[in-house]
Amino acid sequence: MSRRLLPLFFALFLCLPLIAAPLKIGVFIPGQREGSPIYDSLAAGAERFASENPGSSVRVFEAGFNQAEWQEKLTSFVGSNRFDVILTSNPSLPDLIEAIAPFFPSQKFICLDGYKTGISALHTVLYNQTEQGYIAGYLAGLISSSALPGANPQKKAGMIIGQHYPVMDTLIAPGFEQGLKAVDPSFGLDIRVLGNWYDATKASDLAKSMIASGVDVILPICGSASQGVVKATKDLNRYLVFFDSDEYARAPGTILGCVALKQKELAYAKLAEFAQKATPWGRADVVGVKEGFIELLDRHPSYAQNLPQSIRGRMSDLIAGIASGALSFPAPRL
Repeated sequence: MSRRLLPLFFALFLCLPLIAAPLKIGVFIPGQREGSPIYDSLAAGAERFASENPGSSVRVFEAGFNQAEWQEKLTSFVGSNRFDVILTSNPSLPDLIEAIAPFFPSQKFICLDGYKTGISALHTVLYNQTEQGYIAGYLAGLISSSALPGANPQKKAGMIIGQHYPVMDTLIAPGFEQGLKAVDPSFGLDIRVLGNWYDATKASDLAKSMIASGVDVILPICGSASQGVVKATKDLNRYLVFFDSDEYARAPGTILGCVALKQKELAYAKLAEFAQKATPWGRADVVGVKEGFIELLDRHPSYAQNLPQSIRGRMSDLIAGIASGALSFPAPRL
């Protein structure tokens, strides 16, 4: 049995046959599916649910990267009156939903990776990305402090981010820095802002500059532009840790750890909950390792092949501590 047991409600919704009318599911992606693992997993969770529940359907809409257009596109999507529930994922979406919900009183929304309470047509679930950031930072600190060939003694790690936003500034980056400093308080964090989520050339340049300044481990959170970070880091024999999904195959030996959000599983569970008329409307939940929705992908062969037992053992202890509740990282309100 995995040490990361899923909570009872999750196991229930994965295993219990649904006795409900077919659902018409709208998936609103504030970006694009291709090259965005978090959005691809969102859609995949909905598609899995529909495939297992005859008569259900899914329509996926990609709103693109221009955030100024999201509210108009969401309004148009909702205005089609085609969906029993609209599933989405982004910290910005609860505010957009709040603005349009009064005009569509019968429409229900579920937003993952967001947090807002008190809206009767909306249920949100926020990943504890302070916890996720801490895990990634702790691993980055152990890698940087190790005798691995690409590590150096400068105690300096980096992040390349698409932009500043509340979850990044209040959860992810502080968590990552806390994890680094838990390994060694002298660690410094170099954060570079790309300004978009797609410019791989600029992302590569930022990575090269960062590495030249002494950084030996980078966490990229910059969408499809991360391919530029991967190439630069691989070419310069430095290391990466990744967020949100299994990325080992992109650069074996360069990507040494992935701390994944179980977005597909959470999307499926929340749709199953909706089908059972059990959605806690108006409530915002927070989930993490203990609930089974944040996971260090430490069973991947690349993880064992490229990291020494000394690092893997300390990471196992960390994850066990979080799963048991001995270590906790309360997510601050956004």
